[in-house]
Amino acid sequence: MNKKNKPNQDGFVYSTNPDFEFEKEQHSLESIPPSEQKLRVRLETKHRAGKAVTLITGFSGNDKEFQDLGKKLKTYCGTGGSAKDGEMIIQGDQRDKVLQWLLKNGYKQAKKI
Repeated sequence: MNKKNKPNQDGFVYSTNPDFEFEKEQHSLESIPPSEQKLRVRLETKHRAGKAVTLITGFSGNDKEFQDLGKKLKTYCGTGGSAKDGEMIIQGDQRDKVLQWLLKNGYKQAKKI
């Protein structure tokens, strides 16, 4: 399949117009300062074979900042995890450590639920 016939992310496959170009949408979430972020830290065991994970939700900002925050939290706790679908997952019961780090780094509205 040549490059012209490959579908792109929007589902378009082919155009008969030789000058056709895809318009890129501007998806830019405004970054809210850490002091105004309403993060929620909780423990969850559902759908994880009984293993406990710390779940952080409520982050507003772009994906790069979201991934960076997830990486910093995993490094601080010394465990694995992931940051996707609007949730940061830290392996184990790390609620106190995560909340401590968030408060220390300016996330004043972070709460443990």
